[in-house]
Amino acid sequence: MMTATIRVMFKGIEHFAIASPNPQRLAEWYVHNLEFEITFTYAANYFIEAADGGLIEIIPADGERPEAGMRTPGMRHIAISVDDFDEAHARLRTQGVTFAGEPYANEGNRLVFFHDADGNLVHLIQRQKPLHKARA
Repeated sequence: MMTATIRVMFKGIEHFAIASPNPQRLAEWYVHNLEFEITFTYAANYFIEAADGGLIEIIPADGERPEAGMRTPGMRHIAISVDDFDEAHARLRTQGVTFAGEPYANEGNRLVFFHDADGNLVHLIQRQKPLHKARA
């Protein structure tokens, strides 16, 4: 009996983009505070890469930023995974990052929210069990 091989066409998120009034400043904030690396630039666009290979493209913004809340439509936050929550939280605090609240636990996960240099909502998370099926 022959088994059909299903080809996966859509492999995953290659990167996502953030529009910034100052792409270089925002890219450098991620490098300085979250250990990202600037891996590619063109014109005023910056690709920054996390240790696990996750990419963010930072592009020049046009116009004013609309007011956004935690649950208004659209993308709401970037989650940064860490192995040692307490150490990562302490390092960010010493680097002057202002947190939007205190760390808390949710279903065995530890997290805390803060804003990047442009005001985008970011949070640290240390998961008890990875969400990715490939990493579980």
